[in-house]
Amino acid sequence: MQTLQAVQDYLHEHIPLSKAMGVEVRKADREGVVLSAPLAPNINHRETVFGGSASSIAILAAWSVVHFGLQREGLTCRVVIQKNTMSYDKPIAGVFTAKCNAPDEETWKRFVTTIKRKKMARIEVLSVLEYNHQVAGKMEGVFVAIRTDQ
Repeated sequence: MQTLQAVQDYLHEHIPLSKAMGVEVRKADREGVVLSAPLAPNINHRETVFGGSASSIAILAAWSVVHFGLQREGLTCRVVIQKNTMSYDKPIAGVFTAKCNAPDEETWKRFVTTIKRKKMARIEVLSVLEYNHQVAGKMEGVFVAIRTDQ
């Protein structure tokens, strides 16, 4: 299991936008991922979080669940987002989080089995944005994993 700092360092190195956004890893384990970001580098003209920043951190949390989950399975894969839908429910005017729970066990096992058999699989993941302990938005995404270690 990687430390939170190791996960954050990986994101900042491989996805530089995460560093520019001030993303911090609050949780990263088998149960899910929680990322946070401050308002300042993500601010818009209304002094709230820019929609693109909100969407980016939601996608990043979901991507991290899939990417690091596959690493724990011992699989090296390229993980990309195929499509997503984002809802913005409330304005965000300060530090916010993106929380993505790991898929249920049956869905995850089917995903991993498909990757092992076909070298490619898709999985749907939900990420929730929170601000002041309230849901501020949701991102539903489909991610594709392509096995690269064989």
